[in-house]
Amino acid sequence: MQRRGFKTFMNKKPIVALMYDFDKTLSPKDMQEYGFISELGMEPEDFWEKSRLNMVNHNMDQILAYMLTMLQEAEGRMLLTRNIFNEMGRNVKLFDGLDTWFDRINSYGEKLGLDIEHYIISSGLKEIIQGTKIADNFKEIYAAEYCYNEKNIPIWPAMAVNYTSKTQFLFRINKGVLDVTEHKGLNESTPDNKKRIPFSNMIYIGDGMTDVPCMKLVKMNGGHSIAVYDDDRSVADSLLSQGRVDFVVKADYRENTEMEHTIHTILNQITTLNKVLELHAKHIKNLIAD
Repeated sequence: MQRRGFKTFMNKKPIVALMYDFDKTLSPKDMQEYGFISELGMEPEDFWEKSRLNMVNHNMDQILAYMLTMLQEAEGRMLLTRNIFNEMGRNVKLFDGLDTWFDRINSYGEKLGLDIEHYIISSGLKEIIQGTKIADNFKEIYAAEYCYNEKNIPIWPAMAVNYTSKTQFLFRINKGVLDVTEHKGLNESTPDNKKRIPFSNMIYIGDGMTDVPCMKLVKMNGGHSIAVYDDDRSVADSLLSQGRVDFVVKADYRENTEMEHTIHTILNQITTLNKVLELHAKHIKNLIAD
């Protein structure tokens, strides 16, 4: 006897999602500091203080506040277009090793029989991230974004990604509903065996408190969360001590670093878990067929 609809992800090559914050996770500073703030002749602390005041005075979401502040400060001083934001991305400094990181991790996953996919989930600006030299490595970039007029000039926020709204993208990746304009499929109930990437096959990498909801959600559902740091590891250590992440690792993506070894170890575990689940599914299928 064969049971209709019996299907699991174990019949397919397992997909693993590596999901990254951007600022201070893949880059040492906030992306606005590479080109935008300096071109205006401002100090970073002055720009962020103006953003804070916009947030407080207008009772705004903090991401919408910085997006407004960028437009306000640029008015009459700097032309902003989608292409200019992309150009700014070329000046963004990245942590060491990222130029070869994605190929190395993909190759290691392939040896284990895994398909590796990389995603950005960031409160930074999508248009700047798209201009960086690593942008082509990501299946999707989820970040704040402007709406543009016919002259490619930003006129309104199209997307604001704050620390809580970040979590919706975990579910999009989980279900394979990647288009941000598609809501029906995202909100429909989906059986676990029809979800494209189980949470147990997810790795979230971030640097601080704005990543906590994603870190905790991934960790609670059987995935893995990593807090990274550059020089000061106090925030990352506090996330570990509070049980919000599994690992604390320096944001060094070069070959044979702790970061690479940590990801390899997690991928090894994911491979073993998928083999165990595949064996279990095989036994269940044999039982049904008898």
